[in-house]
Amino acid sequence: MKKITLCWLVVFLGIMNATQAQYVYDYKHTADVFYNSRDYYSAAQYYNKALGTFKIKPEQVLPYTLAGSAPPSGKLKDYQQVVARLAESYRLFYDYGNAETWYAQLVGFNNPAYPQARYWYAVCLRFNGKYQQALDEFTKFKQSYTAADELSVRTPLEIACCQFALSEANKEPRFTIVKTSGNVNEGGANYAPVVLDAGTLMYTSSRSDNPPLPTPATKSTTANKKQPKGTPYVNALYTATGSNNNYDNSQKVKIPVAKGYDQGVSAVTPDGNSLYLTRWQMKDGVKQSAIYLSTRQNGVWSEPKILGDNVNVPGYNSMQPSITADGKYLLFASNRPGGMGKNDLWYCIMTNGVPGGARNMGTAINTKDEEQAPFYDAEKNLLVFSSDGRVGLGGLDFFQSEGDFGTWSTPVNMGKPLNSPKDDIYYTALDNSHPFAAGFISSDRESICCLEVFGIQRIRKIASGLIVDCDTHQPLQGATVTLLDTVRRKTIKKMTLGTDGRYTFEVDPQRYYKIVAEKENYFTKALYFNTDELQRVDSMDNPTLCLKHYEVEKPIVLNNIYYDFNKATLREESKVVLDTVVDMLKDNPKLTIEMSAHTDSVGSVKYNEKLSQARAQSCVDYLISKGISPDRLIAKGYGKSRPIAPNSLPNHKDNPEGRQMNRRTEFKVLKRQVQVKEEYDNSSSQ
Repeated sequence: MKKITLCWLVVFLGIMNATQAQYVYDYKHTADVFYNSRDYYSAAQYYNKALGTFKIKPEQVLPYTLAGSAPPSGKLKDYQQVVARLAESYRLFYDYGNAETWYAQLVGFNNPAYPQARYWYAVCLRFNGKYQQALDEFTKFKQSYTAADELSVRTPLEIACCQFALSEANKEPRFTIVKTSGNVNEGGANYAPVVLDAGTLMYTSSRSDNPPLPTPATKSTTANKKQPKGTPYVNALYTATGSNNNYDNSQKVKIPVAKGYDQGVSAVTPDGNSLYLTRWQMKDGVKQSAIYLSTRQNGVWSEPKILGDNVNVPGYNSMQPSITADGKYLLFASNRPGGMGKNDLWYCIMTNGVPGGARNMGTAINTKDEEQAPFYDAEKNLLVFSSDGRVGLGGLDFFQSEGDFGTWSTPVNMGKPLNSPKDDIYYTALDNSHPFAAGFISSDRESICCLEVFGIQRIRKIASGLIVDCDTHQPLQGATVTLLDTVRRKTIKKMTLGTDGRYTFEVDPQRYYKIVAEKENYFTKALYFNTDELQRVDSMDNPTLCLKHYEVEKPIVLNNIYYDFNKATLREESKVVLDTVVDMLKDNPKLTIEMSAHTDSVGSVKYNEKLSQARAQSCVDYLISKGISPDRLIAKGYGKSRPIAPNSLPNHKDNPEGRQMNRRTEFKVLKRQVQVKEEYDNSSSQ
């Protein structure tokens, strides 16, 4: 009986072992199952195992076209299929390093069954920061690919991105960026930081509640990226406390959750009592997300309630809410109808805490690809968002655009190091009073799978100078100096000078600026400069500006104004002097002046009055020809009626020196200067 039992046991175990071998060693089939269920992480593991089962000689994997034979068949065909699926799995799991390795082999097969392989190989090279190699591969793909599809449309943009990245390589960075320390970046994905106050950071994390944590199995964001089934990583809101980019003591925010949903990517109203957040779930591999509102009463957050149709359209996604610091606008990303492509940026005007109808930010901002994670600084009228539909360094890049929700400037890539070859998203300011001095971003630049939180700090570049009195050459205490960006037509900052007469402004490299110095009863003066040299140094000293004092109705002599003999024709050397008056009048647009001419005592009164009037008019005509309004100018000839020196000596002999002084041209201010209106109304402090 025991023998029979043992025999049956042996037979049973043999059957089980055979069955197990069938499933364990059929790695390709198992990998295909995971691949088709979009579990690319697991699929990659089994495709790797499947490769080990092939007995392929090196010469067999050479491009079949070089061998002059028919397309591969049998085991070699299966081998190439596994390599293709392995490359795809790594790419779809965002492991671009391993994906690059296998795409390189797949491209080497030169098999027409995989016409898109070179495109994805180039994409992986670009994600890995190998821009020149990526550019070469994209160029080859463009030359050889004949299909008219999304890849062929995207390729010119990818080529432009590689060229842009190569051109950016030697540019001076405007920011420093360091991964946030403490325990903010522990486990899973950590992203979408929000500054609650000076010492508290709220962020979204997919960390497990039960450490030790397993290796993350996905890149967790709200940017249409899927988590594999069975992952313990569920996104929730956390807070951490600290300073100086070190935040610790992470705690889950006590806010009700919904079963089967992830939630996070939030925004808090200025009063701190309303929390907008995103909830999402995956159904049949498709993401479904919406924006909810939770309110705080007695320190407790309420059950989040889904917002209405103004924000959430049934059957479409809305996500990534952002509230402006003044509480006037709710911004978000959505693929709702009326957009330009995938996710667009939208905004609602807030009325008594209730969002009005959503409005698309238009083609100036949105593309047919992804626009996500908006941040708007109402003081500077500056929008920061992420996009993969514009020329950048790769993946989602940060762009900035100036506007007031009516019009927007062309978005500008914010360059490295804010942007990297991978995804860079979720900008937030550390301090709303200085929104672009310091803050936080999220990026997967240092991770295969997940977004992490980084602190950023703008690199300070300084422009300074001295303002003095033109007559005394002493520092002009109390003068007002204004810094303006001439390209963006924006007032940056204004300051009043102290006893040292020096101004100091924080500026950006590669910008064009204007300094306007003014003081009551002084002629305003402007200085234009650019900061190209700040690419190499941290500070620059502008030339000293002197301001000329004036009194209303008190004449100021213009030296070296000459006319042809007995005529009113200006000589060329006189125009150089008058050009200084042109500059003064342009810098002082509210001044009205009298331009006057005087003669010596030679000749009749009538003759000298006529000659001086003609000469004064010649000066006025020249100023008008240089763009000065005639309404600001008066020409007056005084003839010989107002000498400032004797025309003859006490012994009645001729006094040539005195007569020369009397043959003069002057101007005087007729109206007191009105305080110059700010050249650009959107004044802000830096």
